Amino acid sequence: MMLFRLPMISGALRALSAGALLLCVALPAAAGEMQETPSLALEVTAGKLPPVAERIPGDPLITDVDALKGRHTGKPGGTLRMLMARSRDTRQMNVYGYARLVGYDEHLNLVPDILKSVDVDGERVFTLHLRAGHRWSDGAPFTAEDFRWYWEDYVGNKDLSPYGPPRDLMVDGEGPTFEVLDDLTVRYSWKKPNPFFLPALAGPAPLYIYQPAHYLRHFHAAYTDPSQLAAMASAAGKRNWAQLYNSIDKAEYQDNPDLPTLQPWILRTRGTSDRFLFTRNPYFHRIDTAGHQLPYIDKVVFTVSGPSLIAARTATGEADLQGRYLSFGDYTFLKQKEKSSGYDVRLWRDGRSAELALLPNLNTAYPEWEELFRDVRFRRALSMGIDREEINQVIYFGLGIPSADAVLPESPLFDEKDQQAWTQFDPDAANALLDEMGLTKRDGDGIRLLSTGEPMQIVVDTAGEAQDQTDALELIAHDWLQLGIKLFIKPSQREIFNGRIESGEAIMSIWSGHENGVPSVGNPPWEFAPTTADQYQWPQWGQYFATRGVAGFPPDLPEAQKLLDLYQQWIGTADHDQRRQLWSQMISLYTDQVFTIGLISGAPQPIVVSRKLRNVPEEALWNWDPGAHFGIHRLDLVWFAQ
Repeated sequence: MMLFRLPMISGALRALSAGALLLCVALPAAAGEMQETPSLALEVTAGKLPPVAERIPGDPLITDVDALKGRHTGKPGGTLRMLMARSRDTRQMNVYGYARLVGYDEHLNLVPDILKSVDVDGERVFTLHLRAGHRWSDGAPFTAEDFRWYWEDYVGNKDLSPYGPPRDLMVDGEGPTFEVLDDLTVRYSWKKPNPFFLPALAGPAPLYIYQPAHYLRHFHAAYTDPSQLAAMASAAGKRNWAQLYNSIDKAEYQDNPDLPTLQPWILRTRGTSDRFLFTRNPYFHRIDTAGHQLPYIDKVVFTVSGPSLIAARTATGEADLQGRYLSFGDYTFLKQKEKSSGYDVRLWRDGRSAELALLPNLNTAYPEWEELFRDVRFRRALSMGIDREEINQVIYFGLGIPSADAVLPESPLFDEKDQQAWTQFDPDAANALLDEMGLTKRDGDGIRLLSTGEPMQIVVDTAGEAQDQTDALELIAHDWLQLGIKLFIKPSQREIFNGRIESGEAIMSIWSGHENGVPSVGNPPWEFAPTTADQYQWPQWGQYFATRGVAGFPPDLPEAQKLLDLYQQWIGTADHDQRRQLWSQMISLYTDQVFTIGLISGAPQPIVVSRKLRNVPEEALWNWDPGAHFGIHRLDLVWFAQ
């Protein structure tokens, strides 16, 4: 967790009765004197770095590690090894390092991190307070100027940002009023509430509203000679200065070793490689109560390997900490190698609403299937025709939860009736619903016939990346034969998979459920309404909403329209109780309508941990958003025992 706990807040923010909320608590002073990091001592002695007491902010983020469950104050040093599948996975260090203006702790409370505090007034006015003396990784001051630069010189420049502010800074088509109050204070104000702002800052791929102005001014047309910029752009193979700027300023990519950062580790490897080195940020803003500057670990190394080889290489002891590119299907194999390779395999719970879900495409290009999928009786029949308990036992050894695509028990919005909606295995009831729809004609093999006279054959598209998806579909194919329905599996590459769904060529796909399976009242319920083209059950409806009608088409199903209406109501109020009611209505409507057919939730995620590594939780939530996978579990607190 990130040191601060705000008991009155769960997940996202709600205003106090006074109308404002202060996101900070009193911090204890560090115990004893600051201790210089051994790996940096020579640079300090040589005068290349200031002493640690001068490198950290005047009011650093202090973590009492021993007060955290299962954690202990560590010792600096060591190199952490991880395996990745491609060069672009350097961006995972930005995820795992998880330094954010505000971030989630392990209880999914939003807490200050890079910021000292945030004042929130009615979710319309956000006043951000910076830490005095905070510095970028190159030693330059981190101040309000870096926020001003982003808003005026980046977002405000049509060459760099032709589409204006990012979506999470827009409310009803209007951006915020931005103010610099002093060197350490900035303010963002909207006319209406913006409940997306703080969660966006805390995301695994966060909204960056600041940039290192002192570095980027050398690549900006308003501050550097145009001929010099043109020469730099040409040398880098870019068309112009704007393309050059946008190629080097992406903090979330972690692909430019020269770009100053506030993350715990700094990329040192240039270009593409099969080995990427990250070293500690000497100006990182977190410390422990023993006077150690965090992170404990000096270096992190990413070794690039083919994704199909990562489990095997992990089993030989080539990784000290590995979760990415491992699945539950690797669990037995990894357990067999524990003793010989010196690691332990832990099982964390997946944080998505469903590990596996079937997504009927309500926007398919085939009229006969579109008509069927838009009839709730058909979706309910398909759901009741699946033996989820068998899937759980055969694939997950009974460790998952047979479930609809609802929310997990860890969420304060959990309701068992939503979790169990239309999930009982009842082929008789399912067949009765199909007969009620008039689907009574069958061929000689007992397969029901479509309105076109063709046999009812559902082709399920997959991205071909997960064996458990294929295994589950084979079990479902057997179940659906009892309904007079054949199932066929169509694997394809991710890009083709996405394209088939968006174009309507795919009639059904298999994927995971909602990314945030543990939402709180203050988390926007956008995943339960057609809001983006990435929602495989209604890509065209989602695209219409996301593009404000430029692409796609509006939902014409009353229940989908109702979900959008409830979502808009949620956005329009800051009242906690009203938001809870709206959330509950949306979840219940969504699961009762079976817009997605959840199969198994809470599936275990194997986490391989070297026996030399300390402060990695025994049990935890493995989730992308919120969670950033290892991010909220504080990788900066992990250390090696001698």
